[in-house]
Amino acid sequence: MRLLGFATLFGVLLNAGDALQIQCYQCEEMKHNDCSTPEYIVNCTVNVQDMCQKEVLVKPDGIHYRKSCASSGACLIASSGYQQFCSGRLNSVCISCCNTPLCNGPRRKRPAPSAATSNRPLLLFLTFFLLMLLYMT
Repeated sequence: MRLLGFATLFGVLLNAGDALQIQCYQCEEMKHNDCSTPEYIVNCTVNVQDMCQKEVLVKPDGIHYRKSCASSGACLIASSGYQQFCSGRLNSVCISCCNTPLCNGPRRKRPAPSAATSNRPLLLFLTFFLLMLLYMT
């Protein structure tokens, strides 16, 4: 019975660690948001780059985009540092950060969360609770 408990715990913990790597769009100085296509998708560095970053630069010849993976600290510092330059006018720079896969691409409708993802904390709690009951008996 204890083996079953360990196997269950191992499976849950292994499944809980799925989201350690994020995918983002990555490009330099693209015009017209061109780099939101599959060939620009990259896998970010596991446990280091946990966000996607998007820079929008308004230049005399049009709007340019830079997209990349980023660490949360660096991205949030950069976005807050450029807040005063984010006007939408000529020579403005806007930097945004997000932490879901491909979130620095085109805006899409948000899908409803699946039952598996929304119930993960409850599943972990119930698994630990059941394991505690097993060991107490």
